[in-house]
Amino acid sequence: MSDIRIATPEDQILLDKEAKYCSYGDTVHYIDPPRIFSRCEGSYVWDTEDQAYLDLQMWYSAVNFGYANPRLNNALKQQIDTLPQIASQYLHKGKIELSEMIAVDAKKKFGLDGRVHFNVGGSQSIEDSLKVVRNASNGKSLMFAFEGGYHGRTLGASSITSSFRYRRRYGHFGERANFIPFPYHFRGPKGMTKEEYGSQCVKNFARLFETEYNGVWDPKTNQCEYAAFYVEPIQGTGGYVIPPMNFYSELKQVLDQHGILMVVDEIQMGFWRTGKLWSIEHFDVKPDVIVFGKALTNGLNPLGGIWAKEELINPKIFPPGSTHSTFASNPLGTAVGLEMFKMTSEVDYGAMVMAKGKYFLEGLKDLQKRYPIIGDVDGLGLALRCEICGPDGFTPDKATLDFMVDEGMKGDIEIDGKRLGLILDVGGYYKNVITLAPSLEISYPEIDLGIALLDRLLDRAMKR
Repeated sequence: MSDIRIATPEDQILLDKEAKYCSYGDTVHYIDPPRIFSRCEGSYVWDTEDQAYLDLQMWYSAVNFGYANPRLNNALKQQIDTLPQIASQYLHKGKIELSEMIAVDAKKKFGLDGRVHFNVGGSQSIEDSLKVVRNASNGKSLMFAFEGGYHGRTLGASSITSSFRYRRRYGHFGERANFIPFPYHFRGPKGMTKEEYGSQCVKNFARLFETEYNGVWDPKTNQCEYAAFYVEPIQGTGGYVIPPMNFYSELKQVLDQHGILMVVDEIQMGFWRTGKLWSIEHFDVKPDVIVFGKALTNGLNPLGGIWAKEELINPKIFPPGSTHSTFASNPLGTAVGLEMFKMTSEVDYGAMVMAKGKYFLEGLKDLQKRYPIIGDVDGLGLALRCEICGPDGFTPDKATLDFMVDEGMKGDIEIDGKRLGLILDVGGYYKNVITLAPSLEISYPEIDLGIALLDRLLDRAMKR
């Protein structure tokens, strides 16, 4: 094992400038020293020394279709030569057609009429969804959300994100969500199947409505104090935790009974990450609101938004001026979004993702057999998890995963005579989970390479 490479003189000049002029408030300095990258293509990024890194997290699942995807890049290039920009209070063809595509798809899958409202990213779209929900519920401002859930770091999104550390420095959040346990089976009660545990979690939630003294429900009016339940169908930052398939249908029955909306956050899992356009499709429920972002434009131009049922967002209840963003529904973003929909409709994209996911998961299970520090592996499509634990295979081991991440960023792993780096993302309740979100266009040889690189990192971790 080598030490972290010393920065080139050119890079050191840039790092010195970054240290003086750039805010440290983002997440760049989770790795020290930060790496400076110069180009990207497919499943790879290259640093300024032309060292290649296989990326198995693809910008937190924003680049689902591979870096510099030629077809999506060309859609952006064509748009920039025709209508590159227009104020968001004016219409353009791309906004209308992309809204239609999303709404028609939702009607087909969920049997619900609805409309699409755009913004520039995930957190901002969460904010818009909060406005829609609060407006439709006569101003109710309290929400349910899950332990382990992540919905963004704007003020409103932070109030429904479970981590206190995202709120701690910014004063009291009087409308902080009521956080409900998520069916995290690997760390749940022993002696229950995954489905039994899911049902048990729903029963525990339903218990809140048994009596007014549980504090959320008025039995005299049958009204709940809470307007909506914000859910990530598969938890993202929480560690790609995949719930039992019966969980959301049972939960939705409780929500419908008490007039609570289900808002589905598809920002990280949407656009085929799990083998379906929306990950909630796996669970046989009809959402009331869907929030999306990230991979809609493959990371090329910020665009996110919401789809909401007609009765929540029609012009009479949500009139012009209800919310606004200068760059919402920008024509560069909508052009790429339209091309993404067209590209993925020309083949059975879901089947392709599911087949690759199954293959990748088999590789992870093989590693699990050989390395006792892998406590759990799981996956749905190409959303995969690998939980790093102590020698007992259960106690969370953040330090070992941090070591593996740092080793991967050294760019010195030798495979078949070629030096490579490996980009991993860390998630989970204990920050001990590798959350794997490779390009959906990843090849089978690249999956094999990813498994081989993980094998090398695990071997280093066991020998350190």
